Amino acid sequence: MHLFKSKKSIGILFGIFAYLSFSILDVIQKTLVFHHSIFQLLLVKYFFVLCLSLIESKRKNNYLFYKSKNIKLQIFRSLLSLIESGCFVLSFKYLSLANAHSIGSLAPVIVVALSAIILKEKVSPKTWVAIFIGFVGVLIILRPTSSIFDPKALLPLIAAFILGLYQIVTKKVSKHDKNETSLFYTSIIGLIIMSLLASKFWTPVDVSSYAMFLGIGIFFSLGLYLQIIALSKARASIIQPFHYTLIFWAIIFGYIFYNDVPDMFTIFGAIIITCSGIFVLNQSSKN
Repeated sequence: MHLFKSKKSIGILFGIFAYLSFSILDVIQKTLVFHHSIFQLLLVKYFFVLCLSLIESKRKNNYLFYKSKNIKLQIFRSLLSLIESGCFVLSFKYLSLANAHSIGSLAPVIVVALSAIILKEKVSPKTWVAIFIGFVGVLIILRPTSSIFDPKALLPLIAAFILGLYQIVTKKVSKHDKNETSLFYTSIIGLIIMSLLASKFWTPVDVSSYAMFLGIGIFFSLGLYLQIIALSKARASIIQPFHYTLIFWAIIFGYIFYNDVPDMFTIFGAIIITCSGIFVLNQSSKN
């Protein structure tokens, strides 16, 4: 139990559960994106985030949650969230979960570079090596194929860069604003923009889809909140290697829900990525 007594280790634990929540969310989104516009999906997401921000504000008796000490940074962060989510959800329409997450898992490498440049964080050589090994695992899963080099494969790549920048901005915002304030701005800006777009690209929602739309809101809100907490307790360069667990869950859920059987390259790459994440966890607990 000593492993989870430090602030950094608690942040890592929150990060792991955040990525699991996002993985479940992706299964639901991949199913719905074939029948509904991405704007409808995102509209539901941000409505639930608004509810979460209001609940947290009430629980903490923070009635000034709408006041930010850096509103420009909050708006920028919220726009990054919109772009990243839109690109990544759309990629599920053209790529498998495993392929989308393999390409998208470049994000932790981007975060490490940005955390060193923007946040001036010190990244140890051992952590760099572990992240590099994890990236090798991504390449093993990715391996050059005609589908991977399809222009549509650029969607998760764009999302990866935006996600990396988003997480750095979230780290900076958490130094000035409470979690509920960040959630509030993410939801309000998301609702305004998605309401305008969803009204123009609306498709009818049948009864069977209501439960899945509810799941989108629940798992997105949960994952987002857990991620904010994680980044407020541990350095971005420590949390991000666990982004690779998204590939592991994508393989598992892809097999369960879409009968996508991973080959030995995928399994071997997933093992490498998981081992690199465990190594970073041990390094953070020692330091």
